[in-house]
Amino acid sequence: MKKILLVLTGGTIGSTVTDGAIGTNPNSRYQLLAMLQAQYPWHEEFAFHVIQPVEILSENLQPVVWETVVAAIITAQPQQYQGIIITHGTDTLAFSASALSFCLQSLNLPILLVSSDYPLADDRANGLANFICALEFIRQIQQAGVFVPYRNQGQTMQVHLATRLASCLQLSGDFITVQQKSYMQFADGKFSLLNPSTVLEKSPPTTISPRFSQRVMLVKPYPGLNYQHIAINQVDAVLHDLYHSGTAAVSSQWGSDYSLLDFAQRCQQQGVALYLAPSVKSTAVYDTTKALIDHGAIMLWNMSLEAAYAKLLLAYGNFNDTASVMAFMAADIAGEIIESPLQAN
Repeated sequence: MKKILLVLTGGTIGSTVTDGAIGTNPNSRYQLLAMLQAQYPWHEEFAFHVIQPVEILSENLQPVVWETVVAAIITAQPQQYQGIIITHGTDTLAFSASALSFCLQSLNLPILLVSSDYPLADDRANGLANFICALEFIRQIQQAGVFVPYRNQGQTMQVHLATRLASCLQLSGDFITVQQKSYMQFADGKFSLLNPSTVLEKSPPTTISPRFSQRVMLVKPYPGLNYQHIAINQVDAVLHDLYHSGTAAVSSQWGSDYSLLDFAQRCQQQGVALYLAPSVKSTAVYDTTKALIDHGAIMLWNMSLEAAYAKLLLAYGNFNDTASVMAFMAADIAGEIIESPLQAN
């Protein structure tokens, strides 16, 4: 019998609908296990130890929740289990998947985050199917690492490497791996590898404390972004999101307030590190990107925005010197760094 640590955190998978509103409900805490027993023939092969360190809708999540969840898992003595399953809401799933990957990668266990696009009582919900896939992964694959099984509506179940999961698509309940390169698929009770290049090589565990800085800001670009509206006197670092081609506005044609170059200069003057992501490193970049790098912005190449953000929070929560921060950001901790054309040649 395989012992599973089941970590409940709330989310849609732990919610019910009351008077037209979806919310977490303590009475639905064991609904997932009850449905599993009714519909999964191999449920008796698993013994569950259930803990619930938090109960929230994931849109209310703050980084301190990651610290709480990690502490609860460590307190539960994870070495006695054959796998860990963490239930989670969909809104911040990609951020949590990366954050927990960096903190738990040394446990040498299969760890899977399971979500649902609708409350479990809804016939459209994929939560039970995602949960069963997680159990089958532990039953059949037993690979150490952090993964996210998720079935988009009308599609085959995919298993995503957690540090490469992108946030949910707009106006949709669907998830993809960045570059649409899922790790595995699960169909007809069998797993098949989809992208061999994503296979994790065994690397020495990185010792990192689950301390997430509160002094890292995330800024997303859009036409009309006025950087004078952004105060940076209370932060140590800014992570600036980029458009899909790895670019952001640098022109002062319509005023310097709209130029990231001027914002980069302000960051330098105030001792705030400016990081950019995501972008794939290649033999040529846009003029705008080159200008940003030339002005001191630090590009976090080949890493998703979600992974870059969670990793920076940990870097600034654990290290006080620039060299240590940069070494940590450059290291491939949990498969978050994606192979680029430069690496492939």
